[in-house]
Amino acid sequence: MNWINAIVQGILVGGLYAMYATGLSVSFGVMRLVNLAHGDLAVGSAFLASTFCLSTGLSPFLSVFIILPIAALFGAGLQLLVFNRVVGVEPAFQIVATFGLSIAIQNVLLQRYSATPRALNIGDFGNRSLKIIGDDVVVGWFPLTRFLVAVAMLIALSLFIGRTRLGRAFRATSDDPDTAKLMGINIRTVYMIAFAIAVTTVALAGIFNGMQTQFSAGDGPALLIYAFEAVIIGGLGSLWGTLCGGIILGVAQTIGAEIDPGWKQLVGHLVFLAVLLARPTGIFGKEELT
Repeated sequence: MNWINAIVQGILVGGLYAMYATGLSVSFGVMRLVNLAHGDLAVGSAFLASTFCLSTGLSPFLSVFIILPIAALFGAGLQLLVFNRVVGVEPAFQIVATFGLSIAIQNVLLQRYSATPRALNIGDFGNRSLKIIGDDVVVGWFPLTRFLVAVAMLIALSLFIGRTRLGRAFRATSDDPDTAKLMGINIRTVYMIAFAIAVTTVALAGIFNGMQTQFSAGDGPALLIYAFEAVIIGGLGSLWGTLCGGIILGVAQTIGAEIDPGWKQLVGHLVFLAVLLARPTGIFGKEELT
């Protein structure tokens, strides 16, 4: 058993989980909204990227620059037309609204693309690797690139939230929406931008996931679980906690798979439950988004 390689691969997988978790952390941290359609938005973005690539013959990497603006507009529209009606009310209404959106997206994808799995072809780049320690530790260029993109995304979001006027509005709204209103902050605009960011980040995650593995219309709920577990492990309200949570989840899964291929998901779930029991707010849990 090569434990070092398993840990390294788990860290790289954790970058993808952090991408998934970031949008969930933003939507909950700012709006207190648990979006059950989070995974389906990722899958839908991957299908859009697939359609773009098949139609134009261009690289999936170029599709990112087309799909992400569409995802941002879609997220802003969803917030204005749907979620503004349920934010701040009973959680049951939020659950019903997001669950309904999840079912709607899955059915649209099934009708448009059927249940046949697809994948985004990135050619030889997906097979290139870098030897770190002889043949014992080998890092793929694509997983490494994906991890670096995840870190860059978190750095950009942290700077945005911590050093911009709009970011301060995010934190004020997260802390106390009523007080934020009295300060002259338009919380509907804040919610719209926050959800646009959340959908954009999960769209990026969905596209990167599609570059490495097959995806189908019904994959959304499974991706939601990974995002949810990474957020809880890392801590609600902490962006860097999502990276930590994603890495812990990824390492747990790869170590489980190293012991027995059937233990991959089980070990990840057990680690999640252990953190939930020991520290319900997560490792870096905070009251406001940071």
